[in-house]
Amino acid sequence: MAAPRPAHGCGSGALLGRFGVLLQALLALCAFSTLMLKRCKEPKEERRPWRIWFYDTSKQAIGALFIHFANIFLSDLTEEDPCSLYLINFILDATLGMLLIWLGVKVVSRIVQHKKYTYLVFGEYGDPPQAAAWIGQCILYLLIMVFEKTVISVVLLIPGWTKLQQILLGYIPNPQLELVLVMLVVPFIVNAIMFWVVDSLIMRKYKQKDTLDINGSIETPRARKTEESQVLLSPDMDFDQSESDQDISGLQGMNQKMKQSSYQVVI
Repeated sequence: MAAPRPAHGCGSGALLGRFGVLLQALLALCAFSTLMLKRCKEPKEERRPWRIWFYDTSKQAIGALFIHFANIFLSDLTEEDPCSLYLINFILDATLGMLLIWLGVKVVSRIVQHKKYTYLVFGEYGDPPQAAAWIGQCILYLLIMVFEKTVISVVLLIPGWTKLQQILLGYIPNPQLELVLVMLVVPFIVNAIMFWVVDSLIMRKYKQKDTLDINGSIETPRARKTEESQVLLSPDMDFDQSESDQDISGLQGMNQKMKQSSYQVVI
């Protein structure tokens, strides 16, 4: 027997039906392609190696899967239209949830840096990269997602969301079209923006790529600056400075002798 469907909207279980699962697979493929595009758009001197890129983006994948299936679970809890409920959850995740994720990343980063847990700093995996650091950061990011989804679930308990459900998708008579809009079109656009922003938050910030000197050792911009300052303060420069000081003092002595001789002529 087919699942009952409200007068408007998709029926119960439509999100996990064959068509719904197909749309979710397309959504995952399209959404994560934006992260590939972002990597290609990064400057060559700041572009992450594939392994680091995988560590960064996989954290988002785990968090996005958690949020996605949590939204599906929450949408099927009531007898209301699950498509509109999913859309409301998704919109809240993309607005208020995005702010909560940003706040969570900032707070966790401050705590980790204060405690000096180097491998738990988002985007830092050691040299060579350690899988243990990636696992620890995944756990932290997943905890941030749990916090975000808990707050959103509490917000959904506020009365008045039913009217918004009717406004959002009540004018679409075709349940298949509604499912396409809810599970593919709108999530792809919003997820592309969210993935791009969150990836910039949790990736390591590269100011300038390190270069190799002639001997093959790594030369960082700070090392180059320090070396330049050491050259400026080297003994050779001090010797040259002392020679110039002697020349100046010698000229001053000659001027004084000339003045004394001129005074003697006048007298």
